[in-house]
Formats: sequence, C-alpha cells, structure tokens
Amino acid sequence: MNLLTLKDLSSKTVEELIDASLEIKKNPENYEFALEGKSLAMIFQKTSTRTRLSFEVGMTQMGGHAAYMDWLRTNLILADLKDETKSIAGYVDGIMARLLKNSVLEDMAEASSVPVINGCDEKYHPCQIIADLVTVKERLGKLKGLKLAYIGVHNNICNSLIEGCTKTGV
Repeated sequence: MNLLTLKDLSSKTVEELIDASLEIKKNPENYEFALEGKSLAMIFQKTSTRTRLSFEVGMTQMGGHAAYMDWLRTNLILADLKDETKSIAGYVDGIMARLLKNSVLEDMAEASSVPVINGCDEKYHPCQIIADLVTVKERLGKLKGLKLAYIGVHNNICNSLIEGCTKTGV
C-alpha cells in the first residue's frame, strides 16, 4: 500500500496509523526488531532536515536500514523515471520520496513494486500530518470532536491537514 495522500486511506487506516505510532512511541523496546532485514530508499529532490532524520532514525531504531539518495547525484535526473524506480524497488522494501512535483511521485508509485511514501511534495505532506495528529491525540487524549484552527498559507501542510482532520473527525 502506498501513502501518497491521506485521502487515499480509509478513516480506520488513518486512525490505526496514529494509534500504532503512539504504541511504538510508548513502548519502543517492543519494536526494536520490527523492521529487521528491511531497507528503505529515501529519495530527496528537495532539501530536508526533519524528514530525513525522522525516517533514517526511525528505520534504525526499529532494526531496519535507510539509504539516502540525492536526486541530483543519481540517474533519476538522466534516465527514464519509471525504469529507475523499478530498479530502485528491486533493492529495497519501500521508497520514501521528498519531491518537487506530486506528478513525479505518482509516476514513481505506478512503476514501483514496493510501497511508496510521500515524504513531501508541493501538494501534500501526509507523514507530517500523521505526526501532528499523533501529538494532538497524545496531549488531548482524543481527536474526534476536536476543533482545530490552522493559521497559515494554503500549501501542502494545509491540504494534508484538511484530509487528516476529515478522516479522524476533527
């Protein structure tokens, strides 16, 4: 299953992701081998600090391995995107991509034989919103029925926040 945007997931799946995140955070020792033998390709077309660290450290803490790939230093800029994606998918168990265009992410997901996760693009930032909703539920004990105000520009965060709140009853 890909995670390109929260609108592709059921409300139940979004809630399960949030609850699983809380469980892992509460009892990390129970998950230190959960991703043993698994590898994640992290493809970055956009710069990143928090996204890279959270995926890389998370994979390591759960026993997996994350491989950083700078878009400009790979054949992704030279060769056919779908062919390169198929090749990358042959080496890893998942792909996380932080890209400039959602259409590129969709093409990668179409070509990939492994799950593709949207690490941020110009339209959506689903992982950030999952993390934000985890924090809200952790602090307030629930999501359903809460009222949330967003103050900021209409961007990828706003789009994903609307989707996440709709899915969780906020």
